[in-house]
Formats: sequence, C-alpha cells, structure tokens
Amino acid sequence: MMRRGYKSKSWNGSKDCSVPLLVISVGLMLMLVLVVVFVVFQNDDGKPNFAHEIDDGQKTSLAHEIPQQKWNSFDSVVKLKPTRETRNGTDVIWQVPEAPKGVLFLAHGCNGRAVNFWDRSPECPDCVGLPEERLLVLNALARGFAVITISSAESCWTYHGKEVLVVRDIIKWFLGKEKLEKLPLVALGASSGGYFVSLLPTIMKFNSIVIMIAEGMFEKIDIDEHYPPTLFVHMPKDLHRQQKIDEFVEILKEKGIAADVVECMEFPLSPNILADRVPGLDQSLSQRLFEFFRAEGFIDCNGYMKKDGRVTKWRKALQEKKTFSVDKHLIPHIQEELNLAFAYHEMTSVHSDKMFKWFESHMS
Repeated sequence: MMRRGYKSKSWNGSKDCSVPLLVISVGLMLMLVLVVVFVVFQNDDGKPNFAHEIDDGQKTSLAHEIPQQKWNSFDSVVKLKPTRETRNGTDVIWQVPEAPKGVLFLAHGCNGRAVNFWDRSPECPDCVGLPEERLLVLNALARGFAVITISSAESCWTYHGKEVLVVRDIIKWFLGKEKLEKLPLVALGASSGGYFVSLLPTIMKFNSIVIMIAEGMFEKIDIDEHYPPTLFVHMPKDLHRQQKIDEFVEILKEKGIAADVVECMEFPLSPNILADRVPGLDQSLSQRLFEFFRAEGFIDCNGYMKKDGRVTKWRKALQEKKTFSVDKHLIPHIQEELNLAFAYHEMTSVHSDKMFKWFESHMS
C-alpha cells in the first residue's frame, strides 16, 4: 500500500502562498476533479468517506483526519468521576462504568502521569485532563470499559526489574477489588508506555493490546502463539519507527498473531480547533491563537504546522509580543494539540473508533 504524508507541506517547510496564474488554473482543474470524486465516493448517509479501511489484516490509513470529537462530545453520555489511591508507592486512578464489559489499562509516555487522563475534580484536585488522554478515557467509559491508569515510578517506564511486576500486581488488585476478574483485559500504551505495554503480556494475560507511537520490545522478548492481538497506532513521519513496526507486524503474523497498523497523519489548524479540543479554551482565544500562529509563520498558508510543536517557539513569541495572554494551565493542552497536528510523536485519540473496535473484536 502506498503510504501518504511523507511530502506534506508542513514537513518540508512553508511554500510561498502566491502562485503563478498557470498554477492557479491547474489548481482549479484539480479542485473540479476532487469535487467529482467527493460526490462519487460519499457514504450512504451522505457523509464523505475519507477513511480507507482494509479488513484483511493490512494497514488502515486516512487521507485526511481532522479531529471530529470535541472535548465535550461525551457530556450527555458519561462523566469523569475517578477513584484515586496510592498502591506500592505509585498513583493509581480508575473509574468503572455501569455494567462494564471489559477493562482497559492506559500507560502514559515519558514525563506523563496518571493524572493526565482525568479532569480536575473534587475526587482528583490535581488532575490535569490533557485533551487526548481524557478523550481516550471518555471513549473507553462510553463503550463500557473500566479504565485504570498508573503513574510510572520514574519519568519514563522501566523495562527491566520490578516495575512490570508492580503494575501487574496493581492491575490484579484492581480487578479483584472491583470484581472484574472475569472480564476481558486490554491495554494501550503510548511511547514509553507502548514499550511497557508490549512487555506486560509476557507475565499476564491480555485479550489484545494497542501500541501507540512505539514499536514495542519485540527484539527482546519471546513471542509465542499466546501473545495477544496487537494494533500499532503510529505516525509515518517517524520513518525509523515505521520500518521497525513493519518488521514486527510480519513477525507477529508469522507466529499466527493478529496484527495491524493505523497510521496517523498531520492535519491543519483552524480558528476553532483549539476551542473544540481543549476544555476551558474559548472560541475567542482559539481564533486569536490561530491568527497569532499564522502571523508568526508557525503555520503555512494552509494551516499546517511547519515544525513539530515541541520545537515551535510559540510560547516565547507570545510572551515577547504581549498582545494577549494565555492561562498557564492551558499551555500543556495547547502544546499537545500542536504536537498532534504535526503528527510526528504524540498521544492521540483521533482514531479511538478503530482502537476500540480492535479491542471489541478480540474480547473472547
């Protein structure tokens, strides 16, 4: 399958938005062709079918993947009301929906914590509720999964020694405490958490796992036919990791283990995107930030990030301009969405539907 996204505008740098008349004419012709394609390939419900899904175990990609879910999309369905406790010296936060059908363990990446997955509340006054993490939890709860998050002992998870055993014991304790032992158990980990999640099935049973923006530890562990079905969610701009994932998918399949890939592509910013994704960030501020990013040259003429959000010095520029201020509590939330828009290395909830369909298709 041809991979898309390697020649994106934001990856190769900005292009001059002024173009010759001939280019404009060609562009108009292409737009006409796209309109025809758009009409032909609409779904039965009248919505454009951007996603190309492959059900035979091959890769699944999106040509366009502007996030559709808003931060408050689940307000009428489920509320975040977690329980928190310290176990074996680490932070454990969980929530069990009514009539749960499965259990999901979520593992953060480096410098992450369990509190990143949950909104600030009386039950968790220092919770952070980062946009992508909280949406993963809300998707899980809405689909009937109990959710447990655990903080790593250090800034990143460790892959040798006792931490894997500590987490195993905490998960088993949680299952017993909430009487969930008979339910299917699944896991999702991002970056450092993805490597960690790839190790857990070697010491306890999982029905399936999702490894996000990581290739896993498959060069260091013995895999047999009992290893769980594994979905890799990754960003193709990371070419080295993409190559390793391709290699490990083939290894898993050769062992008779279901394996698949979901590719996460970049998307353009818009005036409303931050208001849609970040709790507490209103439309006015979202508009001003978009205009600021455009004026400072952080995004190109189509709204794509020119550089990874981590190396885009937007906070420094904002302080120097002093045209408006941003609540410091919103900074990490905005940063996460900028990283996600560039699509090189960030936790993502954009493909939650595919991830949870993966879990649900391997429940028995």
